Amino acid sequence: MTFEHDAVRIARDLIRIDTSNYGDGSGPGERAAADLVVDLLTEVGWEPLLIESEPRRASVVLRIPGTEPDRGALVLHGHSDVVPAHAPDWSVDPFGGVVADGMLWGRGAVDMKDMVGMMLAVVRDMARTGWRPRRDVILAVFADEEAGGRKGSHWLVDHRPDLFAGATDAISEVGGYSVTLGDRRAYLVQTAEKGLHWLRLRARGTAGHGSLVNDDNAVTRLAGAIDRIGTYPWPLHLTHTVRALLDGVADLTGSAWDPEDPQSIQRLTDALGPAGRFVQATTRTGVNPTQLEAGYKANVVPGEATAAIDLRCIPGTEEDALATLKRLAGPGIEFEDINRDVGLEVPFEGETVDAMRAAIAAEDPGAVVLPYMLSAGTDNKALSRLGIRGYGFTPLRLPAGMDFPGMFHGVDERVPVEAIHFGARTLAHLLRHG
Repeated sequence: MTFEHDAVRIARDLIRIDTSNYGDGSGPGERAAADLVVDLLTEVGWEPLLIESEPRRASVVLRIPGTEPDRGALVLHGHSDVVPAHAPDWSVDPFGGVVADGMLWGRGAVDMKDMVGMMLAVVRDMARTGWRPRRDVILAVFADEEAGGRKGSHWLVDHRPDLFAGATDAISEVGGYSVTLGDRRAYLVQTAEKGLHWLRLRARGTAGHGSLVNDDNAVTRLAGAIDRIGTYPWPLHLTHTVRALLDGVADLTGSAWDPEDPQSIQRLTDALGPAGRFVQATTRTGVNPTQLEAGYKANVVPGEATAAIDLRCIPGTEEDALATLKRLAGPGIEFEDINRDVGLEVPFEGETVDAMRAAIAAEDPGAVVLPYMLSAGTDNKALSRLGIRGYGFTPLRLPAGMDFPGMFHGVDERVPVEAIHFGARTLAHLLRHG
């Protein structure tokens, strides 16, 4: 079996292990998947380290010496947990690891057991055939990414920073996939992430009978705050990453654009097809109300109402964005952190970027590589606390028009088998020559 086919097999086997992360500790955890990762690595002679932050919440780390040990190490990381899947909505068993119609189907096929399969297949090939990367490679498969990484990447950064000693760069998910612009393919390498801030809003009022006049109604107060926050038109704010991407798209499509004109920006993001939804979300800060809770009976005015919101900030604007939210909420609204993490933006230059460009060129000559910002977040946020520059590079050559963004956390999540083959070869090239 070639290592490209090994990548598909490993990804399929990982999908068949339910690692659903509900965010409240009630899921199965990642231990079974971590055990499989350890078995796959020890089978070929590696000696990985399995670490549990608490029972069932397991991560795996392996350091592979490179041929040029004086260079900064590269962290090659993925996560083994997935968001839950409601099986009746799917056309296949979400944890069946089905291969059909040229696709690998299942929860985690895209986010991100495909990349974990590629990573493991490549380092297994290293052991079997004797080749080594140029730089030290620190392979990590983290727990808990889907709930913010507090029991995975952040826990390891806090408790075992020694595992990442000497690392300067990292590569992981949600980048390196292709989009088709006319007759050209462009691969979008993630060089930035929006800041993440989940908040609980709480309004307090006077409880009472639903038939009486109540001018101190917690539900009314909270509803007004949520309406103002959810409908606020955040201004355009294009970072250098987003501008570089839009410049690249404009060059490839022969279009002019004005960074002050939302319509010209929309035309460029539309040219990216389904991936344009990712990009459009990075042109400004955004916030979505996601949960509401109040009361216990229809004729009782509750004394308290709560809501959750998901704030995604342009990097460097986090404090200003929070101040704006509090102004929009108005008096009588308390704010409480649920989860908070930094925004990131790293240069689209240097030896790691050069290695990614060269690896894509080797497998898809004539393709263009462009930077972009992710509206969501990855475990690169945790590694950034150690001064490690993080990139999104899961190289996938995708069919034109495929709704790749829709696969993340979506129903019938799937990835082309040939894309995984491509990704494994590209990743191997990067580690051999980068």
